[in-house]
Order: sequence, then structure tokens, then C-alpha cells
Amino acid sequence: MQATSKQLPKSLAREGSAQQPRTPRPRRFDPKAMLSNAEMQAALGSGLLLLIAWAVSGWSEIFSILLYIISYSVGGWIKAKEGVETLVKERDLDVNLLMIAAALGAASIGYWNEGAMLIFIFALSGALESYTMERSKKDISSLMALKPATAVRIEKGGMSEVAIDLLAVGDQLLVRPGEIIPADGTVYRGESAVNQASITGESLPVEKSAGSDVFAGTINGEGPLYIEVTKSAENTLFAKIIKMVEEAETEVPESQRFIKRLESIYARVVVAATAALIALPPFLLDWSWSAAFYKAMVFLVVASPCALVSSIMPAMLSAISKSARKGILFKGGVHLENMAKTSVVAFDKTGTLTEGLPQVTDFIAGEGYDRTELLAVSASIEKLSRHPLAEAIVRKAEEEHLVLHVIEESTSVTGWGIEGLIEGRLWRIGKSNLLDERNEGGDEQWKALRRQLEKEGKTVSLILDGEKIAGMIALQDTVRPQAVAAVRKLQELGVKVAMLTGDRAATAEVIAGQTGVDLVFAGLLPEDKVTHIKALRKQYGNVVMVGDGVNDAPALATATVGIGMGMKGSGAALEIADVVLMNDNIEEIASTITLARRSQRIVKQNMVFAVTVIATLMLSNFLQGIALPFGVIGHEGSTILVILNGLRLLR
Repeated sequence: MQATSKQLPKSLAREGSAQQPRTPRPRRFDPKAMLSNAEMQAALGSGLLLLIAWAVSGWSEIFSILLYIISYSVGGWIKAKEGVETLVKERDLDVNLLMIAAALGAASIGYWNEGAMLIFIFALSGALESYTMERSKKDISSLMALKPATAVRIEKGGMSEVAIDLLAVGDQLLVRPGEIIPADGTVYRGESAVNQASITGESLPVEKSAGSDVFAGTINGEGPLYIEVTKSAENTLFAKIIKMVEEAETEVPESQRFIKRLESIYARVVVAATAALIALPPFLLDWSWSAAFYKAMVFLVVASPCALVSSIMPAMLSAISKSARKGILFKGGVHLENMAKTSVVAFDKTGTLTEGLPQVTDFIAGEGYDRTELLAVSASIEKLSRHPLAEAIVRKAEEEHLVLHVIEESTSVTGWGIEGLIEGRLWRIGKSNLLDERNEGGDEQWKALRRQLEKEGKTVSLILDGEKIAGMIALQDTVRPQAVAAVRKLQELGVKVAMLTGDRAATAEVIAGQTGVDLVFAGLLPEDKVTHIKALRKQYGNVVMVGDGVNDAPALATATVGIGMGMKGSGAALEIADVVLMNDNIEEIASTITLARRSQRIVKQNMVFAVTVIATLMLSNFLQGIALPFGVIGHEGSTILVILNGLRLLR
């Protein structure tokens, strides 16, 4: 009987009605969120003070300068603090101190407005970059807000509210309508539609009933669910996602690390060159001290690598953010960078290209046996086994609504199969290799049938009535509906597709023919998969490995990028993987590679544009001279443009 909310204690019912969480919707560019950012508010405040100071400069120069000083402080405080911390803690120069020094230098020669403009635009570009990073983190980890603090545990006939951390495997919980499911578990009573968008990216709620698996962090629909906890709090899929998010926030791509190293060296060169421009021209070129100082300040502004420094991370984070909204989690920008160079995608077969669930494809009854009755007998005996092939036979009988027999006695035959007594009659079901040991009349016909079925990539089992062959069962893992489209999309990108499997060559060839993969490697142990991944990397370059099982973990670690299946994947595969498909959507791998390649194109565009602007402004300053305001707008404007170019990936 399905429970209803009327059966719940009143106190619990009231608590449930108050909690109505909503699933976070995919976010687009949000001006309100951007303006609520403290760094953005400081930048805009600095700009407003700059305009007021400029407006009152004709009325009171002293009041105008005072407003400029406040504008400097409001807009430059955050960047100055960052620069000083880098200087003191790391004993290094960065672009923040260069900009503050340039602004103060401009003010020292009376260019208060230009210095304030430099601070304003620099603060604005920094706020835009911070917004991009915060937005990206929210898109990846918005589900953290869905982590409930407590759960309603059923114990000794009553209910009590306990902290999530106190839940143990086997605990029984009540999840009321509209509440967040607090733990990974299995439904043992109740029916409801569960919104899993926060975990899997699925747009529609998924119907859950007795026997269904549910995940922590997803939202129950209209009906109460009674679930049994199957994983402790630290081992839930939700907890693993949070760990991945933390890793993604700390890991940066190689290109960004290179830019950071370059920034340090470049900043020292710019400071040394600025000092030389102030000290030497008055002696060597007969410039005035004021002209030399002005020229040095212009150089300090235009030579600073702000745009170059901002060329990479906003674009990378935007791409990671967009992927997260589609249920694809990157553990760091380095993996996005590597994925853009993909030459080969290697799939594990079982559970990745196929459903990982064998199905009965052929059920053949021998002469003198009724097919329906023979299937009922087979399912009755196999119901006592937990073997995947046995479960497939039982499912077949259930699909045909057959009534099963009572088993009087049952024995598992190690390495072969199972046998059982029904009404005093011995039935045996197991591997077809028994045919190779027999040489009785009629066996040749069964052997020919077995050869034909095995050529089709099927696993064959025998049904024996005592010593007589009563029938034959053929089972096969079925190809996932998305597999063919996923392979085709990858091939359209010029990426080769390989399949690595421990299954027999005949089975692998059949699946390969159905999916259209380019390369097939069968009969592999875990160490063999590693060997083939290494060979593929040597021959083709960057290799992406997609897998779901414990046996795939070594290959996932060996590949350039390892992709784990979030729904059906083992804990080991999820730990090792660099990217996780939260709803096992392998058809999105091609679009993710496309996005990664697009992000790399934008990064290159940004870097070329930034270097071109810096070089042009520096040459203009030395060859014919440029005004400080033009240098400020040209340099800082280019920084804002590269950040906005990176933000395009959020669309």
C-alpha cells in the first residue's frame, strides 16, 4: 500500500511542507548577479567618483583631487592588496602592482583623471574576470546548496530527525514530497517522480518505485518515498561530485601556468625598463625629467600584460561551466585543454557502448519440449542464482508472465551452471562446452546451432533434462541506443574510435559492426587495456578513454583524458577519471570535444590580440609618442575585450 502524507506525524508533515527546494536552472548572463559582486560594485563606485571628480574640477581643484584619491582607493584597494600579498608572501611582482604603480605615477605628474581612469578600467576588467570564475564555480557546484543537513530516519516503529553524517548503510528513511533526498539508496516503498537534474542533467523527472535507485541531492516529487540507505555520506555520488568540484577549482591548465611564470619575469623586465626610461633619457637624449617620466608612465601602462594574463582562464572556466550545465564535469582546466587535442576515443564495451545487461535473444526448445514450459522450468531454477545470465532468463520469463515452479532441491555447479529438482525431475542449465565432451546422437545439430549463435556474438547455454539436451539459450549484451550516434559524431570530427573489451573476439566484432567503431581490441585483461592505450597514444597522440568499471581504472589513468560514467560507474572509475558524464550521456563526448576546441581557438585569438595590442602601443609610444589617456584606454580596453570574448562560451 502506498503511503500518503496524511499518514505522517503532524510535526513532520508541517516541516515537510515548509521545505520546497527548487532545482537550479541553467544560468545565462545575469546582470543582477554581476552587479551584486563586491568587486564589481567597487569598480563601478570608482568610475562614478571619477566622473564626479572630473565634473567638479573646474569649480574646485582641491575637492576634485580629493575625489580622485577616494576613487583610487575604492577601485584599487583590492588589486593593491593582492599585489602586496604577492610581493610579501611570494617575493614576486605581478600585474596588479604594475597597474597601481602606473596610476600613482600618472597622479604624481598631475594626470589625476588618467590615473583614476586606469584604476577604474583595471578594476572593471578584474571584476569581470572574478565574475566569470564565480559564475563557473556556481554552475559546477550549485548542487552543493542541495545538500540537506538532516534526514528523517525510521527506527523502532517511530521517526526521528538525525544529522546526515549519522546515517549508516541499511538505515531506513522517509523522504516527504518536495524534499531533497538525503542519501544514496533504494526505494522499498512508495512511488514518485524524482528530479535528478542536479546530478545527471536530465531535464525531466524520473519515475521511482520499489527497487529503484535514488541519489542524494535530488528532489522528490509529489509522493512520499521510503528508502534504504546503500552508501554512507562520504561515499555517495553527491560527495564524489563535491570532491571533483574542489579539484576543478585548484587545477589550472598548463598554458595558464606558463602565463603565470611569464608574468613574473615580464613584470621585472617592465619595472627595470621603466626605471631606465626615467633615469637615462635626460642624460643620453637630452629629454626633460618631466618628459622622460611621462614617457615612462605611458610605457608602464601599455607594457603591462593584463590582457595576456586574462586570455586563458575566463575562456576555460566558461567552457567548464557550460559543460557542467549539461551534466559533464571536468576536474580541472588542464583536462579541457587536453581534450581539445583528442585524436582517438577508446571505449570500454560493457556498460559503455552496451547496456551491460544481457538479454535473452534466442530460446530454442528441443524436439518434444514445449517452449513456454521449458522457459518456465529454466527461470524457476535460475531464480535461485545471482549470475547476470540467470537474471536475464528470469526477466524473460517475467516479460512473458509465466508462472514459475517450486524447486524441491537446487545445487550450484561451480564453473558450469546450476541444477534443480522439479517434481522429482532433474534439470540442469549451464555452459555449452558440455557439448564438446559428448558424442551422442543429435549433438551435431546442437553444435552447428551453437556455432551459428556464437558467430553472432552471443553467449550460449544448454538446458538438460537429466542427460538429454532439452534446449538452448542464447544471450547477448545489447548496444546502447546512443552508441551509434556517439561514434558517428566523433568520426565526423576526424576522431578515430576504438573499443577495448575483455569479451571474446566474436562478440566484440558483432558489437563493433553494430556501432561502427574503427578499431577493435578483444580478450583484454586490465593490464592489456593499459598496453593498448599506451600504443594508441604513441601512434595517434592524445587518447581519451571512456569506462565504467574497476577494471577500466588503470586504462583511465593511462589515457590523456579519462572519462568515467557517473550513473553506473564504479567508485574507482569515478576517482581516477578526469571527466565524469553524470547521466552517462556518451553522445555528448563529441560536442564536448568541439567545445574544448572552440575554447582553445578563443584562447589563441585572445593571446594574439593581446600581444598585438601591447606591441602596437609600445612601438607607438617610442616612435611618435601617445597620450597617457589613449594608452590607458587601449591597454585596459583590450583586457576587457578578451574577457568578454571568453564569456561567449557561456552561451
